[in-house]
Amino acid sequence: MKLHELKPSEGSRKERNRVGRGMGSGNGKTSGRGHKGQNSRSGGGVRPGFEGGQMPLFQRLPKRGFTNIHRKVFTIVNIDTLNRFEDGTEVTPELLLETGVISKLNAGVKVLGNGKLDKKLTVKAQKFSASAKEAIEAAGGKTEVV
Repeated sequence: MKLHELKPSEGSRKERNRVGRGMGSGNGKTSGRGHKGQNSRSGGGVRPGFEGGQMPLFQRLPKRGFTNIHRKVFTIVNIDTLNRFEDGTEVTPELLLETGVISKLNAGVKVLGNGKLDKKLTVKAQKFSASAKEAIEAAGGKTEVV
């Protein structure tokens, strides 16, 4: 089989219905919208969640909880991902961002103790879990809160 011989399997592709292209098409004149009414108009129809004027479900249910506007979101890094660095490297949040380990700094980096660390590293971060601190120091490295 060659590239030019490839064809989609039977019935997997369907041509789109072009409405408003003459009476012979079967979808001319009103374009399948019927006569008059809200849905026949451009921009017609109701918004999502509208229940015909009845109090919508999302408004009938009680409100719960709140959103803390001062919440700090930390970017999480597990210690097994730090194995990619050479022995004796000083791992900073900037280095993690540069090497693509993390995509965003947020409020800072928190190092968690998931996995196993084989390298001796100096890790600088905003926060460490107790198990991460223990594992880094057990591998002969240092932790430093920035």
